[in-house]
Amino acid sequence: MPRFALQVEYDGAPFAGWQAQADQPSVQGALETALARLDPGFAGRRIAAAGRTDAGVHATGQVAHADLDRDWDPFRLSEALNWHLKPAPVAILQAARVEDDFHARFSAQERRYLFRLVARRAPVTHLKGRVWQVLNPLDVDAMRAGAAHLIGRHDFTTFRSSLCQASSPVKSLDEIGIETAEVPQGTEYRFSLRARSFLHNQVRSIVGTLERVGAGSWPPARVAEALAARNRAACGPVCPPQGLYLTGVGYPRDPFA
Repeated sequence: MPRFALQVEYDGAPFAGWQAQADQPSVQGALETALARLDPGFAGRRIAAAGRTDAGVHATGQVAHADLDRDWDPFRLSEALNWHLKPAPVAILQAARVEDDFHARFSAQERRYLFRLVARRAPVTHLKGRVWQVLNPLDVDAMRAGAAHLIGRHDFTTFRSSLCQASSPVKSLDEIGIETAEVPQGTEYRFSLRARSFLHNQVRSIVGTLERVGAGSWPPARVAEALAARNRAACGPVCPPQGLYLTGVGYPRDPFA
């Protein structure tokens, strides 16, 4: 069976997350339904993804793979899938034929996430459901100072969900960048995080904690104290999912190159 990698973009708002669920809409379910319409032999099979995003989380660079009966031209496969995915807010950006040992999850060497936070008094309109909004400006230099304590290999127990199923809380966080952009009557803060893999709710826990630093409620050094505590109770608030995007996945060889 030929194996295909799919680069997937989606709006997470109407879904209960990536993972297929019997009684709720999911991104995986939408894709598997579309694949079964194109390739009847696919019915009953599963696709695998680089990251199982939670309810409300978006993606601009998710990667999945599927084994099909037919050896599709990749461009025709992406076009046909986009037709059958309508009207779900899911799009196949690219498709590529890959080797049988390629695995969207286990072959990945890094994941990249973006979190978008807007600070302004007036409610957001065009960005509603796509950013987390707070009312007051944040101190970006303080947030960068707090974030610096998290770079490297650490026990991230403080910053993972109590429901996390990872075998170990020890992870290497390679990058946290924080950039700003002006929006009408406010500022957007963009948090870019990169690691081989992330724990459940790790990104949202980190950003929620850094927001407390930016708001002046926490000194930057308290982030290091929270990390060292290895206790979920030491974490700041977990921010909502609508500002989070899976933006890219790195592999030893880019399947779409």
